[in-house]
Amino acid sequence: MYDALQHIQQRINIAAQQAGREASQIRLIGVSKTHPAAAVDAAFSAGLTDFGENRVQEAEEKITTLNTKRTQLTWHLIGHLQRNKAKKAVQLFDYIHSVDSLELAQAISRHSQEFGLAPRKILLQCNVSGEESKEGIAAQGWQHNAQLCQQISTLAQQIGELPGVVICGLMTVAPYSDNPNEVREVFRSLRLLRDEIVTVIPHHPCNELSMGMSGDMEVAIAEGATMIRIGRSLFGERSYPSQPN
Repeated sequence: MYDALQHIQQRINIAAQQAGREASQIRLIGVSKTHPAAAVDAAFSAGLTDFGENRVQEAEEKITTLNTKRTQLTWHLIGHLQRNKAKKAVQLFDYIHSVDSLELAQAISRHSQEFGLAPRKILLQCNVSGEESKEGIAAQGWQHNAQLCQQISTLAQQIGELPGVVICGLMTVAPYSDNPNEVREVFRSLRLLRDEIVTVIPHHPCNELSMGMSGDMEVAIAEGATMIRIGRSLFGERSYPSQPN
């Protein structure tokens, strides 16, 4: 685990240097979905503190198991979140990357207030590639569609007015490609959309860009990624459960 983590961090350092950025600006999130709490603990011992999970129930088991390290770990929900699981999610996660509707944001806001929590840190998930299989706010071609751009800006404003959330940035999942440069425009589009949205919610930080995985992290970093999500390169192949959580 230590060697794998060091290798990823070296890639981050090189990519950041080539992009004229500081490696400290980029947060490495280890995607621990389907891997046991012991694997998370091993990664923590190797120096990793941020972990990403797709399912609320699976994450709850790991967070509970590693409860003694709770204040030292930062948990990110990176998978699709159903509104009926928002109540549990606000209690478990430090960041929720997958907010894609006003209704979901309202549920997060309501539950965070219900439990007397600080406003929850959220990212707006945007589907800038247009892939039907991808979740997120429809945002393909927003630069050339004034109506779509206005719709996205209005949604960001509405979510930004909720008392129980703070919009920390945007997230996307790029299409898979053997050539990372083929998805460069997806990352660039998200960065430009972030720059557009931040102007309508100036009271929110909205500086995070959660984008890039093992195969395309260098391109994502070149385009401004502040959070990259790495799974197999750290934890190895996944073993998916037979039933959903």
